Amino acid sequence: MAAAFRALRVLLGLFFLLAGAVKLSERLSADAHRQMQEQFVRFAEVFPLRDFGFAPSPGPYLTAVGAVEAAAGLLLAFGPQLLQEISNFVLSVVMIGAIYTLLALREPLAMCAPATLCLGLLLLLNVRGHAAPSKAKAE
Repeated sequence: MAAAFRALRVLLGLFFLLAGAVKLSERLSADAHRQMQEQFVRFAEVFPLRDFGFAPSPGPYLTAVGAVEAAAGLLLAFGPQLLQEISNFVLSVVMIGAIYTLLALREPLAMCAPATLCLGLLLLLNVRGHAAPSKAKAE
């Protein structure tokens, strides 16, 4: 079972690395990058901290989210356990933000499905993805 969770962690990490890379550069997919740029104009309008006076520009917002996803995805897939746990938390917060943003924009619930699935898998890894500590045999 540990191998299945390890595989899930690596695949999910690589997914976030790829998603972040698409946000950072148009080299992987110019169409997807352009679409992300257009979406982040709308996403910046409903940024959760906007009410507190922090309103990001769409370009830097896209870059920041892409960098966080790429770095955290890489660490989730290949980092040591402590960094995997931290990146899992960071990516969970990013997915909660994505779900909030889509709901604030009144997008159809089907648009929330990928972020919800990713959040569910991250939470599964957080709860069940670590091997139980081995107990030393008393002799």
